Amino acid sequence: MYLPQLTSGPSSVAWSPDSHEVVYSMAGSLWRQKVDSTAALQITDGAGYDYQPDWSPDGKSVVYVSHQKDAMELWLLDLTSGKSQQLTSGGAVNVEPRWSPDGKRIAFVSTTYNKRFHIFRADVSEGKLENVVRLTGETKSDLPRYYYSPFDTEISPVWTRDGKEILFVSNRGHIQGSGGFWRMRAEPGAEAREIHYEETNWKARPDFSPDGSRMVYSSYLGQQWHNLWVMPANGGDAFPLTYDAFDCTSVRWSPDGKQLAFITNSAAAPATKIEFRDVPGGSLGELAIAARNYLEPHGTIELRVVDGSGNDLPARISVTDENGKVVAPDSAWIHADDGYDRKERRFEGHYFHLNEAANLIATVGQIKIDVAKGFEYAPVTKIVEVQPGDQKQVEIKLEPLSNEWKDGKDWISADLHVHMNYGGTYQDSSAHLVEQAKAEGLRVVSNLIVNKEQRFPDLASAGENQDNFASGNVVIIAGQEFHTSYWGHRGLVALRGSLILPGYAGYPNTAAASLYPMNADVYEMARLQGALVGAVHPFDAEPDPFANPPEKITDELPVDVALEKLDYMEIVGFSDHRSTAAVWYRLLNLGFRLPAGAGTDATADYAAPIRGHVGMDRVYVQLPEKFRTLDSWKDNLKAGRTFATNGPLIEFTLGGHGVGDELKFDEAQAAVPFAAKLRSIVPVDHFEVVCNGRVVQTLKLAGTRDSADVAGTLPLKESGWCVLRASSDGAEYPVLDNYVYATTSPVYVTIGGKRPRSPEDAKYFAAWIDRTIDVTSQYPDWNSAAEKDYVLKRLAEAKAVYEKME
Repeated sequence: MYLPQLTSGPSSVAWSPDSHEVVYSMAGSLWRQKVDSTAALQITDGAGYDYQPDWSPDGKSVVYVSHQKDAMELWLLDLTSGKSQQLTSGGAVNVEPRWSPDGKRIAFVSTTYNKRFHIFRADVSEGKLENVVRLTGETKSDLPRYYYSPFDTEISPVWTRDGKEILFVSNRGHIQGSGGFWRMRAEPGAEAREIHYEETNWKARPDFSPDGSRMVYSSYLGQQWHNLWVMPANGGDAFPLTYDAFDCTSVRWSPDGKQLAFITNSAAAPATKIEFRDVPGGSLGELAIAARNYLEPHGTIELRVVDGSGNDLPARISVTDENGKVVAPDSAWIHADDGYDRKERRFEGHYFHLNEAANLIATVGQIKIDVAKGFEYAPVTKIVEVQPGDQKQVEIKLEPLSNEWKDGKDWISADLHVHMNYGGTYQDSSAHLVEQAKAEGLRVVSNLIVNKEQRFPDLASAGENQDNFASGNVVIIAGQEFHTSYWGHRGLVALRGSLILPGYAGYPNTAAASLYPMNADVYEMARLQGALVGAVHPFDAEPDPFANPPEKITDELPVDVALEKLDYMEIVGFSDHRSTAAVWYRLLNLGFRLPAGAGTDATADYAAPIRGHVGMDRVYVQLPEKFRTLDSWKDNLKAGRTFATNGPLIEFTLGGHGVGDELKFDEAQAAVPFAAKLRSIVPVDHFEVVCNGRVVQTLKLAGTRDSADVAGTLPLKESGWCVLRASSDGAEYPVLDNYVYATTSPVYVTIGGKRPRSPEDAKYFAAWIDRTIDVTSQYPDWNSAAEKDYVLKRLAEAKAVYEKME
């Protein structure tokens, strides 16, 4: 979000002192280009990824950020010699460098002090930094922030035109967002004053007009996208300069005062680009990049991925050179995998989605190409040697998993938790989201519209549900993530009508500070619009209601289950799968029937997704071809004819019945036959049958540990449930999750007509809700006493359900 991210198109821009050229970051390097030219000249090509250039006032050098060796350091490029010199060291994050008007100093953001974002100032002399000082102090706030650190941050510094003060963005005194605009003398310990406040989201990045009278910045105030706004330099009433339905960010005012240069991400363009706007005047121009002139020799690879018949096959691609740096088409959306193991590689992994043949400009040497497509095709790695001037054609064929997943035609894959737009680098669209899903071998995408601070970026797609399950088609369904962090987030899948507003409760210091509506109330509203409601990204650790000192437990999950206000649970998602499953098992032990769902929480428009790519975590819903409608798909998801996975494909039958079914016996059974199947794109370490929360059979894995067909029998002595699960002890590429995990929904077992019993688990959930009641009764921000009484009554009602099971 805040730190610079790798993109194939431009990501930041700065003017030359004469206003005739710009320097910008693109594809991990710095480039310079005359504003009336279409040819870009590469000026850095080092060991890392280079970002955020700022051209010195004397025109001789450029200060910039380089991401190398797990750090972001400042470097200085001499434009005459073409040589760069490192300015900072120590392994911290150093970003957003800005020259002072006299060219003698820079201001920048660094985490050198306590690993938190503060503004620093330094003198620049003979290619070195001297007299480095921290300008901003460190304050720990008592405000109830949820998404932001309790420590105030200071970012995006810019010098006033007289060089005496700096302007920066800080969340001092505020709960939501990255903060307002502050000014202070450029001296350590000087008092800062807030000149303007509105909620920002890391991208405001203000700049002063050359005459020092005005400031321009990016804002989403009152709209869904960042536009350019201008206001007096000392604060005042702001007004917009652009009115676009896409983001305009990283704005810089030309030294002659006539133009603004900024980055846009219009979905109509294949990648990010630089645009200009006259001030005054408003005429718009684009910096066209028709040719890229590289510093070093390169070759061209025409890459194509095909199926067994030679037809183009969309896929996810990762291409790296000998230095581990990414290679991608000029128009590709590059995404980063931030969850990489730093012991295994120098940089985070990057990937792009390829839907048809494309050209890649590659450095000379060995090029590694990794190709993957969902969970039903075997991934392929290929090494290609590139020589200067090469024009290579590379075709990679993907084959379905060996020992074909025979019944796969009856299973439809879905990611129940995707955000098409979430304030990221790119602007996604339904058409492009379909391309992303096809490359990942995903059939259904549940786009959960959600507030991103004070906006809903995907508001226009509310209620747009598709119902075409024809073979090979991707189905996009619209829903909502109800964003109450106090009670736990809920996914509202296939919402037919309007959004449920305001989209959250329990947001301190807002008109939605009250804890009403509860998620149980939201369930009732969503069901009126035909939606299914699920618990999303539930737990990173299993809650302990018996802990001493007591844990603060407010998650509403056991309340909703007791009140029958939940349709599924993301067992595989943006949480710890094993911890989540442990809570799920306790609920199943009490006779509740809750299907396994899965969702990535994918931020599809991010250059570095918060969680992972679309379809990283997915649920397979059994849906015979003749019944393939949206309503049938929802019915089978709710009925638990599912398995949830981030890689392995598994099938389980017990007594001839599939998942979601119920086995009924008059008495205990000594040997009930079961069948278990595994097909996986990665090896797994554990393949197990779990009944009533305990592993009852460990199934044998041989050879490559990625395929198994096992038959056997299980004794069933009491009512309960059984699932099949597969997992690994660590990450396994190309699965980009922390570890590999898959589970079926249960096959339910009823013996002698008795409901499952587990007094220990009943006491656990009763104690859980007791903790929730204790915390909630002390909550201060209710709209009325009646709301508080209503919520506490519902909590007590749910607690009583569990007390009766003890």
